[in-house]
Order: sequence, then C-alpha cells, then structure tokens
Amino acid sequence: MELQQMRYVVAVAELGSFTRAAQRCLVVQSALSHQIARLEKDLGARLFDRTSRRVRLTAAGEAFLPQARQALDAAERARAEVAATAGEVRGRLAVGVIPTVSSVDVPAALRAFHLRHPQVRIVLREGASKDLVQEVRDGTVDVAFLGVLPSYRPTGVNDHELSTGELVAVVAPTHPLAAERQVDLARLARELFVDYPDGTAARAQSEEAFAAHGLTREVACEVNGTDFIVRLVRSGLGIALLPSAFAAELTGVSVLSVDGAPARTERLVWSRFRPTPAAAAFLTGLGVGPGDEAGPGGR
Repeated sequence: MELQQMRYVVAVAELGSFTRAAQRCLVVQSALSHQIARLEKDLGARLFDRTSRRVRLTAAGEAFLPQARQALDAAERARAEVAATAGEVRGRLAVGVIPTVSSVDVPAALRAFHLRHPQVRIVLREGASKDLVQEVRDGTVDVAFLGVLPSYRPTGVNDHELSTGELVAVVAPTHPLAAERQVDLARLARELFVDYPDGTAARAQSEEAFAAHGLTREVACEVNGTDFIVRLVRSGLGIALLPSAFAAELTGVSVLSVDGAPARTERLVWSRFRPTPAAAAFLTGLGVGPGDEAGPGGR
C-alpha cells in the first residue's frame, strides 16, 4: 500500500470521476486506474462501484477513505515538521471562516501569510460556527473564525476572543423603516425576517435577544448564505439582523441601529493539541501565540 495510491483513491472519491481525478493528480487515467486496481487487490476488496455514468464508493471504500485521508495528513505533517527543524514552514494551512467575520481582514491576513510562507498550501472553508468548531476538533481545519453568542465557549479547542459588537437591522431602501435611524426590538418583531437556519449560532444571537424581551418573530426565509440573505432583503422579502461592521460595507440597503440589539462575539479557535508549523505561524501572524487561550475553551 502506497501513499500515492491513497491520493488517487481520495481524488476519485472527491471528484466522482477517474478522468477528473487523473487530471488533478497529473497522471494518465490508465495509470491511476491501474494503481487503484493494485490497491484493491492488496486489500482484497473493491473500493469503487463503476458504471458508465457514475463512480461511487463501496462499503469497503467508505471505510477506507477516512483512514487514507488520515494517513496522507500524517505524512504531510511529518514532512512539515522535518522542514520546520530547518526553519522552513511548509505543508497545509486549513482556515475556516464565517461569511460575516469583520474583526480580522482574512483575505489580507492570508495574503501576508502566503508572502511569508509561499510553500504552504492554503485551504479556505466557509461554514457555520459550530460546524467549524467540530472541524477543528476533527483536525480537518487548523484555525477558524467564529461569530457566536458572548456566552458561548467552544469546548475541546483553544479559543481567543477577537471582538464583541452588536447586530443592526438591515432593510430594503423602500421599506417603511428605511428612513429611521434607530428601531427597537418590539417594532422589529412585527416584521418578516430573513435569517440563518434554526439551530445555527448566527440564528441564536437574534432568537435569544427577542426571547429575553418576551417577543416572538416570524422568519419567512431561512438560508445559509449571507450574500443570499442580503439579496432577499434588497428584494423586499424580509429584513435581517447582521453584524454592524459587516453591514456597514453593504450597498443597496438601509442600516438601522437597534435598541436592545443582540450581542455577538467573534472568536478564533484552533486545536488544543500542538498546532502544525503552518498553523503556529499563522496564529503568530495574527498576534495570537499558539499556546494562548482565553478561559476554559481549551479544556
């Protein structure tokens, strides 16, 4: 069993195609297929079901895939650790980010990191805060930027508070509230909302604020993407509560401060185990020591 064979399996599983996997791995398809066939013979089980229209993992393939990824990650980590002994930072840096992070200019931070460490392969994942925390725990993401309730402290990871702010109301320019500068939660509760799905940290920020005032509201549209939320607001299909720093950059909408506004904290999280050389260098570039943590989050 060879690492290259594992790379081929992972590529086919992710792309669902031997042809595209060969293109990604920069080999001819016949060579890739031959190596996977050799691996299947070695394992004594087929990893893929192949038809003329689709390629999918067998039960054996489903069991093999996470182990292959773990082995490849371990090999990459080993190479990076050896390079670090010579003062060279290389390997992979996987960064998770929520769409509305504003306390750090993430693109600028990644660009500066790339200029300092060009041999590091940067992977960026966008997602919900709680999902990103789990990915950090699992090791698929090295560091992640979250937006959560001030009372929320992620467990099983190290964490550092970046900033705390308030949400603001975002409405279409034609909305009756557009001419106002401030509004209270009781008035907002009479409106239809566009918001994130129930159960997400972003949704909880708003729900907790209304509940604390004994208010209920109707969410007419549930969507995952912040850009889509803004588009729906511009179209007059509802209003939204978004972070003030993020909302300040929006165009085509009106922004109102909210009396009794929900609070929101941005946190940076990373593995409670020793970070990779790339992750440690990225944290240092942000002014956060890899050993730093705020409170009990790293327990």
